Amino acid sequence: MRRKIIHIDEELCDGCGRCIPNCPEGALQIIEGKARLVGDLFCDGLGACIGECPLGAITVEEREAEAYDERRVMGNVIARGEQVIQAHLAHLEVHGEQELLRQALDVLEERGSRLGHWPVQLHLIPPSAPYFRDADVLLAADCTAYAHGDFHRRFLEGKRLAIACTKLDSDQDVYLDKLKALIDFSGIRSLTVLTMEVPCCRGLLQLARKAAAQSERRVPIRWLEIGVHGDILQEEAFGKDRTR
Repeated sequence: MRRKIIHIDEELCDGCGRCIPNCPEGALQIIEGKARLVGDLFCDGLGACIGECPLGAITVEEREAEAYDERRVMGNVIARGEQVIQAHLAHLEVHGEQELLRQALDVLEERGSRLGHWPVQLHLIPPSAPYFRDADVLLAADCTAYAHGDFHRRFLEGKRLAIACTKLDSDQDVYLDKLKALIDFSGIRSLTVLTMEVPCCRGLLQLARKAAAQSERRVPIRWLEIGVHGDILQEEAFGKDRTR
């Protein structure tokens, strides 16, 4: 197809690399000392990189070119990002920057997902699933993961997840039965309830305590309330663990 796409004048280009960060699609690389377009399908032809070239080596032209492929672009961006991260880590290790390396690895670890199963919506979870057996369970109001930026590391680490909203969800008797099944059938070790500071969210805690009261087993319940800006406003513990 004929479309607009960037053109690099290799005689003008000195390989400074200033254009690279301004190509969000990752279509440019420095190869053999020159900026090069790695593939037509990665270039959208908008020329975001042009203004960063101090020598005017990049222009937009219209020619026959492979169609822009957004799906391939996303894969390329992710792959390039991983390459950059690994290169920086290798640099830190080679140059003996052990403290900086440790901090970088800590950041990468914190960003990883702690979710270990699916589904997670309380209506959909199967209490009989083996991953709930003898597990610590986090029962979280839907909004908490969006409000608290460190949700995965701070609350989900080592736990199985169920999410719900007692204001908007219907058939909450099903919720009660599911929680009772988790306690009595799956034998969960503990239940952490995470709610927002809005009054309607307290219904989730009440539901959890009701399920615990109606169950044959007792499990400790830990409740935390999250503010709309993500801070922990209060925390309280209920009940004591008792085996079958």
